Amino acid sequence: MDRNKGILLVLIGAICWGVGGTVSQKLFQQYGIYVNWLVTVRLLISGGLLLFVHFMTKERAQLIGVWQKKRTAMQVLIFGVMGMLAVQYTYMASIQLGNAAVATLLHYTAPVMIIMYLVLRRQSTFTKRDMLTVSLAFMGMFLLLTNGSVSTLTVPFVAVVWGILSAVALSFYTLYPINLLKEFDSLVVVGWAMLIGGAVLSLVHPPWKINLSHLPVEAYVYLLFVIIFGTMIAFWFYIESLQYLSPKESSLIGSVEPLAAVVTTVFWLKEPFGFFQWAGTACIVYMILFMALYQPKK
Repeated sequence: MDRNKGILLVLIGAICWGVGGTVSQKLFQQYGIYVNWLVTVRLLISGGLLLFVHFMTKERAQLIGVWQKKRTAMQVLIFGVMGMLAVQYTYMASIQLGNAAVATLLHYTAPVMIIMYLVLRRQSTFTKRDMLTVSLAFMGMFLLLTNGSVSTLTVPFVAVVWGILSAVALSFYTLYPINLLKEFDSLVVVGWAMLIGGAVLSLVHPPWKINLSHLPVEAYVYLLFVIIFGTMIAFWFYIESLQYLSPKESSLIGSVEPLAAVVTTVFWLKEPFGFFQWAGTACIVYMILFMALYQPKK
């Protein structure tokens, strides 16, 4: 039951992240919202909301307790900057300098990085199950994002660099907070990390230096969705899933994110959906079902 709960959490988180990406794209293209501003605001507001939810519903002492030990305080600071902020900024930079297809494809090489890291550290072995799930995830994402055409992956070298860095950041984001989650609630860990990341980025891109008076009501609804579901729920549920699943399982199931992004792009933004994209969808759905139904031996 705990494992199924973990799978459900990471699925919801990944879907929220994928749909939030599509809504963010609409904000960038139709309403002229700046990437740096959106990243800063979504981190600050989402982080504050998560800490407020914890304050109202759970053990309040943890909110301060995480800062009372030098070790855990340093871990939260590192996770906020090198995990939370790094994941957000590198991914958006790769999209801005290249395109969403390449950025997402590179971003989700993270599961392989995680598996290889765990194998090299002798914390895990590379099994036939790993080979199958990684192959299905990569094949599904490639077909989804390219529709079988490699020519769509031509982007500037700097965009590729940012994309690879986003995969490294996602790997770090998945692996680093494991020990913190053993001591503190995921709301506390993710909430403080978001506030720290948003505060650091606001030094470079102050969120108050923008005029939003020209935006229609629907734009504010989209902003609210990106902040609540595309950021707060997405990151919280993904980190929470690590209490029930291994890091490599969470990162692999998280590959449903590009599926959610593509599907919402097709049905909401009315973009075409090709045969190879349907094949990619089948690969990812099969991978998720396989991981959900297959119980590895202890």
